[in-house]
Amino acid sequence: MTDAEPIWLIEMQSISKAFGASRVLKDVTLRLRAGSVHALMGENGAGKSTLMKILAGVHRSDAGRILKNGEPLHLPSPREALAAGISTVFQEMSLLPNLTIAENMFLGREPLTWSGSPDRRKMRAETAKALAELDLRLDPDQLVSTLTIAERQFVEIAHGIKAEASVLILDEPTAALNAADVEVLNRSIRRLKAEGKAIVYISHRMDEIFNMCDEVTVLKDGQNVGTKTIRDVTQHSLIAMMVGRELSDLYPARAVSFGQPVLELTAFRASGKARAFDLTLRQGEILGLAGLEGQGQQKIMRSLIGRFVPAGGSLRLHGQALKFPRPVNGIRAMARLGVGFVPEDRKEEGLMLGLSVASNLVIALHSERPAFTRARGLGSVIKQMMDSLHVKAASPAIPVGSLSGGNQQKVLLGRYLARNVKLLVIEEPTRGVDIGAKSEIYGLLRDFANAGGAVLVTSRETIELIGLCDRLAVVHGDTVVAEMPAADATEHSILAAALTTSEVAA
Repeated sequence: MTDAEPIWLIEMQSISKAFGASRVLKDVTLRLRAGSVHALMGENGAGKSTLMKILAGVHRSDAGRILKNGEPLHLPSPREALAAGISTVFQEMSLLPNLTIAENMFLGREPLTWSGSPDRRKMRAETAKALAELDLRLDPDQLVSTLTIAERQFVEIAHGIKAEASVLILDEPTAALNAADVEVLNRSIRRLKAEGKAIVYISHRMDEIFNMCDEVTVLKDGQNVGTKTIRDVTQHSLIAMMVGRELSDLYPARAVSFGQPVLELTAFRASGKARAFDLTLRQGEILGLAGLEGQGQQKIMRSLIGRFVPAGGSLRLHGQALKFPRPVNGIRAMARLGVGFVPEDRKEEGLMLGLSVASNLVIALHSERPAFTRARGLGSVIKQMMDSLHVKAASPAIPVGSLSGGNQQKVLLGRYLARNVKLLVIEEPTRGVDIGAKSEIYGLLRDFANAGGAVLVTSRETIELIGLCDRLAVVHGDTVVAEMPAADATEHSILAAALTTSEVAA
């Protein structure tokens, strides 16, 4: 071994992997330095997660080998990978909702008392310490099922960090986090880097890649495109490496005119102490609810489909006065009136992962039919939706849970497009979606609006709201404190409005 051939902390050499006839990795090499953050990027389906699952012991490669500090490493299972110092936080959350945070943190490796029973006092103390390192003040005895998505993500990250491994794989760790939470995570990553750990960072958020990472490896169609230091690439060149083409304009053109009101909220009060406000959404318009997380955006949106009961106000849909829907059957009732709802957590609240792509696409059409009536003639609808949405799936019959995040999101959108809804209410339209699929989803939403539909959307990514929307309503303290054309908005102007405590005229 010469000075020109360093000993890497981890070296994955010429890794190949196939599932049946589908080759997902072809001769891929990845090298990790101690004390560095290495970005792994590529569109959904590029092979990133499969490569990391091989390193984590979840999958076995068909060819190639893994070295740690120059020595061959055999990883037949996740337990052996963890024993070898490799800890993983996967994009698919693995926490058990019916257990407490502490029980999840120590699952399978519980400390024992002298009598041989689990040492719950030690589990609680160490869990509290691990959470505190991420500025998280949660009760270790709290059930995971009661946590928000962001809190669950932080518990996942704390669990991964607590393993005290030399290699930490973070697969979309910030998909459910807002900007303040991301900075908390970044501080922990910098600390781990200073301790000599190697961190693999998988994210579709460009600002995070350039803020946190030292090197980047890009995969496309299961093959290496290249590895570069971050200082040698730009966002433009990195996107070009990922998608294999220049992506000159991520967002489609905004609307030039709008039609009649689709949704009208009058004297709306999300909570008892909140100031009432009016809000109107018109045909052809994409309206974004912006502001700091947890200020009432979700309450407003979920009031429209019965998942949250507001304190007051009136609702008009296409000029028709309605009562706010009730939680029992709100989504179904509003769907009959032409409203579609795409929740933030598509896996828990949106899709039925074990059912086929086809079933998930047309389930809303089935609900329109009388009981015991056979569904006929839906094959053409399924094909049309998959073709128009560019859903990448081997067959409509495969489980929707086997698709990439971007394709799952398209299927969820397709469910309502197939039903010809007129209003889409969407939380986090591109959560956990790669840059190429993001552009496609933005185009689908704009096409829907251009065809006379209306979209109400919220996102943790302020830049996404600015680029996608026609108009922004800034929410603070459960009320709208400002409205502005999205074309004129900046992150600074939105933050300034979100932090105001005075009433701002729309």
